[in-house]
Amino acid sequence: MAFPPGFLDELRARLSLSDVVGRKVSLKRRSGSEYAGLCPFHNEKTPSFTVNDKKGFYHCFGCGEHGDAVGFVMKTEGLSFPESVEKLAREVNLPVPRATPAERERAERASTLQEVVELATRWFQKQLRLPVGRHGLDYLRGRGLSEETIDDFRLGFAPDSRDGVIAALKRENVPIDKIVEAGLAIQPEDNRDPYDRFRGRVMFPIADRRGRMIAFGGRVMGTGEPKYLNSPETPLFHKGANLYCLDRARQAVTKDQPVIVAEGYMDVIALHGAGFTGAVAPLGTALTEGQLGELWKLADEPFLCFDGDNAGRRAASRAAERALPLLRAGKSLRFLALPAGEDPDSVIRSRGAEAIRRVLDLARPLSDVVWEMETEGKAADTPERRASLQRAVEQRVAEIADPIVRDYYRTDMRNRLNRIRRPDTPAWRPGERRPFRRPGDPAPTPFSAGSAARQSSPEADGSRQERALLGALIERPALLHVLAEDLAALPLANPDLARLRSGLLDALSMIPLGVDPAADDAMADGGAGEAPLEARLIEEHLQRTGLGSLAAAARAKAREVFRDAPPDGDGLVGQWRRAARHMSQLTADPEELKRAEEALAEDMSEENLRRLQAILDRMRRESVESGAG
Repeated sequence: MAFPPGFLDELRARLSLSDVVGRKVSLKRRSGSEYAGLCPFHNEKTPSFTVNDKKGFYHCFGCGEHGDAVGFVMKTEGLSFPESVEKLAREVNLPVPRATPAERERAERASTLQEVVELATRWFQKQLRLPVGRHGLDYLRGRGLSEETIDDFRLGFAPDSRDGVIAALKRENVPIDKIVEAGLAIQPEDNRDPYDRFRGRVMFPIADRRGRMIAFGGRVMGTGEPKYLNSPETPLFHKGANLYCLDRARQAVTKDQPVIVAEGYMDVIALHGAGFTGAVAPLGTALTEGQLGELWKLADEPFLCFDGDNAGRRAASRAAERALPLLRAGKSLRFLALPAGEDPDSVIRSRGAEAIRRVLDLARPLSDVVWEMETEGKAADTPERRASLQRAVEQRVAEIADPIVRDYYRTDMRNRLNRIRRPDTPAWRPGERRPFRRPGDPAPTPFSAGSAARQSSPEADGSRQERALLGALIERPALLHVLAEDLAALPLANPDLARLRSGLLDALSMIPLGVDPAADDAMADGGAGEAPLEARLIEEHLQRTGLGSLAAAARAKAREVFRDAPPDGDGLVGQWRRAARHMSQLTADPEELKRAEEALAEDMSEENLRRLQAILDRMRRESVESGAG
């Protein structure tokens, strides 16, 4: 029995080879997508049998057995090739086509159409280098593409002509019905002569997973609509089952390249040019179930990188909604947040490949996006509103089909909900306190002596210190990891600033580890130049949570205070901690400790544990300093 090539490709794409082999062999993950175990085809005591999910084959270095999932079932279960194919197809709910004369004819037609699309690709490439394509070539060069990149991706140009490609293909003896069937021409309903589908556009050829050209995307030159036009559905091309540069990404993942999903063709090409050759893009649609399946064959957690605007956030939400029912153990998504108005192409052109690596470090898990989908912009200041949030979150989590993943999501979301069950202010705002000073001690000072601000009332002075300390961490978010515990223990009397502190602690996961705070010793000189990427992302997070105005005021106060501070050998970290220590030189408040212990007992979260530990550390430190005095 003969199966169409496209069917076998689809079957292999849906299968997980390690799952198939794992039924017969006890496998242990060796690295990435590679597994090892004892060979089922000969007796051995030391594992020499290797399974590679990305490459889709197994190999035994002891006996030389080698094959794919179909071959493994044939050899281990004694089935024929058709029987093995049908068995595996049933397991992944893929209908098995029957080898009828009509099926054979369809396969032959697809082969012919691929030849037609290949001829059109070559013709479009040629037009780009002729005077008629000068406008398109200037556009590509203006976007920073080199001649090598233009040729590598086989970019071309469709002249603004009614029958340019039609005439060219007819000269190659291609019948007009094949030109229409391949999606290159449109046949009017009134039986007038067909005309070119793509006119006056830069052309992006689209390949299948084997690298064979099957369709096109065309970008209009000028202000015409639509801006991007894709080939229609054809016997070769199904938008929801393919991705731009999927063939290249399949090769890239064998070299441990990350899989990054961008929104447009130019974004993908820019990412490839920056060395991220696992980049792909949907083909004019939101991510489909079929495309998610293709992505999960390449990587357990592909990165979704959408533009940093409202449309990009909506696209991220749609992708999350589509992925939730399909999640299973080990398979998820990670989301890259770009600053507003940016896309991968613009980030690379303005900041280079290193900026993309930093954005990858800042990737958020799918669970964060799901949480924001249901809670962003919604108040949680009354029991009824918190109950509404809980219902919305639980309904969303219920969409996950896999029971194990669903259970873990429920636990994660309940922990998040527990954090908003109690308002921050009653749990963590210190009570009224009187400053504790030993005889002869000067009044608490924020950073340096002689500041005119210190002549004001202690309450106003404390508010300024609080703002400056928080603003310094907003201005230099790389310091958040270094000063997180100090920040959690900071006594904040102002409830608004306590909320801002909570927002910063919540945003802590957005900052990559391993940043050297020594590089951030000094404050930015009055905000000159563009803020670091991390700072912009944190700022947008605070804006989304309604803390933008508080953050702006705190940053302004930090710039003012740090500008007046004298040079210091231990830099910003030392200055920050000394100022925080001044604020902490207050009478110990047993109620504050009690509230911290009660909060931890009710919710054993990392944040509550960190806050309690920081209070205890501060109290011990103050006790030591008091004894030393």
